Amino acid sequence: MPTRHVVSLRCARPNQKELLRNLMQLYLYDFSEIEKSRMNAKGLFEYKYLKYYWTEPKKRFPFLIYVDGKVAGFVLVKTHEMVTCRGEGYEIAEFFVARPFRRHGVGMKAAPQAFDRFRGLWEVSQTEHNRVARRFWRGVIRRYTKGRFRETFVRADGQVRPVQAFRN
Repeated sequence: MPTRHVVSLRCARPNQKELLRNLMQLYLYDFSEIEKSRMNAKGLFEYKYLKYYWTEPKKRFPFLIYVDGKVAGFVLVKTHEMVTCRGEGYEIAEFFVARPFRRHGVGMKAAPQAFDRFRGLWEVSQTEHNRVARRFWRGVIRRYTKGRFRETFVRADGQVRPVQAFRN
């Protein structure tokens, strides 16, 4: 897929909950290889926070990623108490680009669009063992901030998680 394709980020509407829930299954399936998570008795992966993206509209923000008008993934943004400094800021809670759209610059174009929607402090963290995500986010944030970001390592949930922090 050449990079000339149009990548856009659009707010997920309430009537797109099922679409987002379905994409979440693909995301969690991919993630299960890293996190060793398991399906429930119905053969589904559980993400207990998805419903809150429609019940906490001032704290959680669901977006769909489109490539030339076709759904290609999602970005979930939320407000949270910063772990690298004092105060509240924004966080990429979940980020997913479907396999047919990967390695074509879709994520590199979608992430800055999410950052541009909310001004202030940002943190993006990755799980300890997800080296691909860590490389991706370092590159995206380095480009977006022109190198003005800080990376720290935070212990959470029994893991040491890399966290990139910046202000836009």
